[in-house]
Order: sequence, then C-alpha cells, then structure tokens
Amino acid sequence: MKAHPVPDSRNERVLVVEDDDSIRELISTALRFTGFETETVASGSAALAEARNSRFDILVLDVNLPDIDGFSVCRKLREDRNDVPVIFLTARDDPSDLRAGFTGGGDDYMTKPFSLEELMLRIDAVLRRAGRNSAADESSRLVCGDLTMDDESYRVWRGKDEVSLSPTEFRLLRYLMLNQGRVVSKHQILDHVWHYDFGGDPSAVETYVSYLRRKLDDREAQLIRTVRGFGYTLQVN
Repeated sequence: MKAHPVPDSRNERVLVVEDDDSIRELISTALRFTGFETETVASGSAALAEARNSRFDILVLDVNLPDIDGFSVCRKLREDRNDVPVIFLTARDDPSDLRAGFTGGGDDYMTKPFSLEELMLRIDAVLRRAGRNSAADESSRLVCGDLTMDDESYRVWRGKDEVSLSPTEFRLLRYLMLNQGRVVSKHQILDHVWHYDFGGDPSAVETYVSYLRRKLDDREAQLIRTVRGFGYTLQVN
C-alpha cells in the first residue's frame, strides 16, 4: 500500500485498486495533483482490508484483479453495509458487464483506455451525488467566455441559450474546454474523444468540429480556432 500527502484544498480520500503498476501510479499521481488524498493497492483482498479498516470517500476499482474481481469486491463491501461510492475500471465493453457492475452496487463505469480528465470529472460527479464532495457545486461547470458546460447534467449553454449536442459532440467540446487556450492535435482528440490510438481517421475530427461550430453559432471560428498544421484550440480574446 502506498499513501500520498496532498494539498489542503480538499479532504476526500480515494482508494485506487489496480494491479497494473503504471496505470495505478498514473491515476494516483493525477488524483494527488488534483488535491485528493490517495492510497493504492494491487489486489481485491487488499482492497477489502483497506476499505474495512479505513474510511474512504470513493474507490476507483479495476474489475480484472489477480485474486478477487472488482465486481465481487464491491458486492462484499455492500454486504458489509459499506456504501462507499465505486467507479469501476475495465477493459471489458460488453453490456452485460455494465449491468453486473451496477447490479453489484457500483456508481459509475469506465472502459479502458480512458482519459484522466474524464476520470477526474466522473469522480467529482459521483462524489457530488453521494454528498461527499468538499468542493463547491460550480466545480461541475466548465466555462470559456459565454460558453458554459455542466458535466453532471450534460448540458451546454452559449450565453443564455441552451445548445443541444450529441454525445460525441459533447465529448469533443468537453475535451476542448478542458484544454482551453492550448492547441490540441487531431490525433490527441481522436485518442481522448473516440479512444482511438493514432490509427483513427482525422477527418472525423474535422467533421465534428464543423458540427460544433454550426451548433455554437461559431461559423467565423472565433471560439474554436484552427491552427494549421497543428490542430484546434478553444479560445476567447
């Protein structure tokens, strides 16, 4: 088990349960920099021992563990009347796994590969729903100029007007808003929005940027700007 000290900005404690060393360290580092107190274990039995002996605000729980799978860990915790929120991580993408996760008492479910930005947003959303988040309610909102996104309700506004987006358009806009002021390449967008590696088709990005510009009334590209030879940036002067 490994514990990390954190800044004073938050007081939530997160237990990361992941047998892959690199993924476990990546998640715990991101959580630590976001201000969470984190502890990490690499097996289901260790997770049960930690969760039974210490108080955590949320578990980030891999499904495919070497001893006890994550679904069983969650069920055992619920049998112990431990209601700690659980976000499952798994490489499985079968709908039956999704049902098993929620039936077993899980609160959210992310398939690998996933973006750390999305995981942080999901953690905050689950903590808010559970009433365990010490951050202000506005933390669910991303703002860029007159553009506002509420990640918990999946709603977007341009000024006072609500904008209806498809799930893919929403994910694309969220990635741009998380990186506002920075230039992101088409391959980065493919990786984070479509979860493709570099083998994805960059023309999909161009198509969906065009959809977003039309829906956001941004035909002059003053909000979503093309940086030729590099990618796109979301920016307000």
